Amino acid sequence: MKHSKYSTVIIGSGAAGLYLALCVSRYCRPKDGILVITKSKLNECNSRLAQGGIVSVMPEINGVDNVTSHIMDTIKAGCGLNDFNVVKFVSENSSPVINDLINLGVEFDKKDNGELSFTLEAAHSVPRILHAGGDSTGRVIEDTLVDLVQKSEFIDVYEDALAVELLCDGKNECRGVLIYNSVLNSYEAVYSNAVILATGGIGQVYEFTTNPDVATGDGIALAHLAGAEVADMEFVQFHPTALCVERGLNMPLVSEAVRGEGARLLNINRQPFAHKYHQKAELAPRDVVARAIFDEMELTKSKNVFLDISPIGVEKFKKRFPSITSICNEAGIDLENSLIPVSPAAHYFMGGVKVNLNMETSIKNLYAIGEVSRTGLHGANRLASNSLLECIVCAYKLADVLSMRNLDAPKSFDTKVKTILEMYDTDLSNDIIETGILRRMLKKAMWENAGIIRTKAGLNNALRVIDDVRLITRYSRVFSTKAGYELRNSIITSKLIAEAALRRDNSIGAHFREDAPEMPQVAVDLKETEILNKI
Repeated sequence: MKHSKYSTVIIGSGAAGLYLALCVSRYCRPKDGILVITKSKLNECNSRLAQGGIVSVMPEINGVDNVTSHIMDTIKAGCGLNDFNVVKFVSENSSPVINDLINLGVEFDKKDNGELSFTLEAAHSVPRILHAGGDSTGRVIEDTLVDLVQKSEFIDVYEDALAVELLCDGKNECRGVLIYNSVLNSYEAVYSNAVILATGGIGQVYEFTTNPDVATGDGIALAHLAGAEVADMEFVQFHPTALCVERGLNMPLVSEAVRGEGARLLNINRQPFAHKYHQKAELAPRDVVARAIFDEMELTKSKNVFLDISPIGVEKFKKRFPSITSICNEAGIDLENSLIPVSPAAHYFMGGVKVNLNMETSIKNLYAIGEVSRTGLHGANRLASNSLLECIVCAYKLADVLSMRNLDAPKSFDTKVKTILEMYDTDLSNDIIETGILRRMLKKAMWENAGIIRTKAGLNNALRVIDDVRLITRYSRVFSTKAGYELRNSIITSKLIAEAALRRDNSIGAHFREDAPEMPQVAVDLKETEILNKI
């Protein structure tokens, strides 16, 4: 088995991981170097698919105290389950990181007069969303960061390298990570006293998702296997409007910004319906809109509803949303007809590995940022476009935390680390299981029983299927293929989600229990005056 050492190891190559690598290389430049590990290619991640944009909490927009209003909007969307101090921190630190992205070369869209262009998205009280390339914000940010990382002399990148085990010693301290190279079919132990999980989301544990194939809950599983604390695992956000043409494939996202620009939701009979479910209609919080669409599909016995873009105008739509236009054209959708077929899909994860404001997990030397982390920013439901902001602000903060440490690779290990390495020192030539069928069983069970609408009976059924799949794998921790490890990670993540959803028997935010004691969704007294007093 190969061995190597780095001062800082970042697992994941989305916006959070890449921006952290750049910040650490600028401010710390640790003597043993920085390593970014990605199980696919450098730019394959959820960040790249973000269409809507990134929240920019400028101190004042149009005479509005935008920090205060952003805090209020975030807490309202999160149903009051947010960590106030985290919300305030992220909001107040938006401007510096946005300006840093601009200085790094990210070109956000501007008005004709050269000023930054802000747009409105659901549940925001003012237009505060920056976008790039029209509807390609994530791709523009990701491409910029990838280019800078590749040019950096202080950052190494391992592609096709899947992290399979955190190397934690008997003192509950992380000393590195074991990776599996799916091309070379070999293991490598990478030692470090600063290991950062930036592995992204969990969408691929569901049958229908907007997430790329890599989003299999790897970071959640790694942390759980090591004994790290997780939280809010029941809060999975289902995007209301994923393009619905051939279900069964990953579903392209049709950004919430489309509704922000004026598009209307119509059922299969071409009738508007969003107003029946919420006073803000199409601009209600995502969980409300997702359930409204789900209910309307049930009522009309259809597989989709429509987004009517005629209020925007086809030509304006094509100019404002070039990526979505291209996706629709590839799918054979005639935009001149003004109707785009959409349906909900698993999209974003509000729960994850629990961290504090220094991004520290419950295991020393182990940190988490981005979608894999549970910072407390989102509460029960993420406010639109807060995700990219969280990635960047938290990476910026963690770089500052790491700069205070004397980063170097560990020089010795105890028997627990050696025992872990011995467990993986096996013959990799044996095929253990056929993963494809088991993955499909798992994804279907999660979609039908732990998805948009949940019940006690359904969640128990999901857990039975999860345990059946685990039994077939013989509860194995060590596999011989990348697909095997992804299955292992999906099993662990699915079980944590279903168990958490079963424990929370009320409905709040993205977690909706049809058999909740109180219906409809439990209201949360946000006590706005108290929040304002804190601000």
